[in-house]
Amino acid sequence: MANQGRPGAVRKLKKGPTTGTGGHGRKALEGRGPTPKAEDRPYHKAYKGKELAERSAAKRGGKNAAGGRSKGKASEEMVTGRNSVVEALRAGIPAKALHVAIRIEMDDRVRESLKMAAERGVPVMETGKPELDRMTEGAVHQGLMLQIPPYEYADALDLATETIDKYKRGHIANAPLFVALDGITDPRNLGAIIRSLSAFSGHGVIVPERRSVGVTASAWKTSAGAAVRVPVAKAGNLNNTLKAFKNAGIFVLGLDGDGDVSLPQLTLGTEPICLVVGSEGKGLSRLVRENCDQIVSIPIDSAMESLNASMAVGISLYEVSRQRSV
Repeated sequence: MANQGRPGAVRKLKKGPTTGTGGHGRKALEGRGPTPKAEDRPYHKAYKGKELAERSAAKRGGKNAAGGRSKGKASEEMVTGRNSVVEALRAGIPAKALHVAIRIEMDDRVRESLKMAAERGVPVMETGKPELDRMTEGAVHQGLMLQIPPYEYADALDLATETIDKYKRGHIANAPLFVALDGITDPRNLGAIIRSLSAFSGHGVIVPERRSVGVTASAWKTSAGAAVRVPVAKAGNLNNTLKAFKNAGIFVLGLDGDGDVSLPQLTLGTEPICLVVGSEGKGLSRLVRENCDQIVSIPIDSAMESLNASMAVGISLYEVSRQRSV
């Protein structure tokens, strides 16, 4: 019936059949789902960081002492905090990227970090605070984080073989000189040993693949740059590696308080040598002691029970160097 108040208007009292949407309307209401993580969005800076990490992981992977691929997965290290970051850059620690918080409050440490990163060609990435919190797993970062790539370890047997070959060919003047670590877990000890080995013309540090210290930012810093010159190699099994060293003509000398030989009476200083040092508390393990050609002790005052591992290595390397220079 026509509406008398609105000429020409017709109101339909019964709804007739209409054309449906085929479910498209319902699908449109469902939305696009949860927002992807920052590292999964190609236009986000975190995505580039993830790509860099994946490329680095693809290039990684060392061989173990038995010649197979290492099963341990190397991981990147994050140096956080303004003081730690600027000190790491000063020490020349290899860096993959410097992450700086968006709208960071500038101070001398931030300015110096940015300057050193630019001089060394380290990529600088502006990163949001939530993303920095996630990447550092909640550590105090003060808006600054340095991404350290995993250290690329040499293979212990390959390193020994190459060094012996160079010595026989006359490419290096001094006989091969290595230091192997047995149960050392403090990265500062490793860094100090690397530094001493560099000072006394050593050729490499051997670390076990398990339950042992690795080349961390702390080790890099303590080495005072020597980690660039002295290779660190991994041994899948330290005892098997020491046996292989002996078969290759390298004398294995363990450092321990109750040794067979006192350091001043050492007669093997001019020969190819691998010094083995244990932790300050436990010393050398039983099997490692059995695989040593000699156990060497350093004469010290009876009031002092033992020496720090890096100090014992430094003293021993000095005596070896002295014998070789005579």
